[in-house]
Amino acid sequence: MSNGMKIEKSSSINKRAVEVEGAKDVEIRWLISKDDGAENFAMRMFELQPGGYTPLHEHRHEHEVFVVEGEGIFVFEGKEHPFNREYVIFVPPNKQHQFRNRGSSVLRLLCLIPMTAA
Repeated sequence: MSNGMKIEKSSSINKRAVEVEGAKDVEIRWLISKDDGAENFAMRMFELQPGGYTPLHEHRHEHEVFVVEGEGIFVFEGKEHPFNREYVIFVPPNKQHQFRNRGSSVLRLLCLIPMTAA
């Protein structure tokens, strides 16, 4: 990294388990964060194993999600919405939501949030 830029293969960035109540078999990689000098957005990659899910939750910031691979269910305000690779999902603030892997392979989600929420 030089001059505040970053170029790196995502698989070389450490991933860690999402250890919050209500999550199962989910890992996260912080692809771009304030540690890289980013001031406005954080980019994260979530990996959900088959049967895995994020917690059912809500917060004050929006998400912008791109489905890299796999298939799942997006739970939004009590309704289930199926999706698969190359879908885009916008999650507005203060709305209850959850991602679930309904497939037989890993579900990878690219997720951008405002840096103030990171």
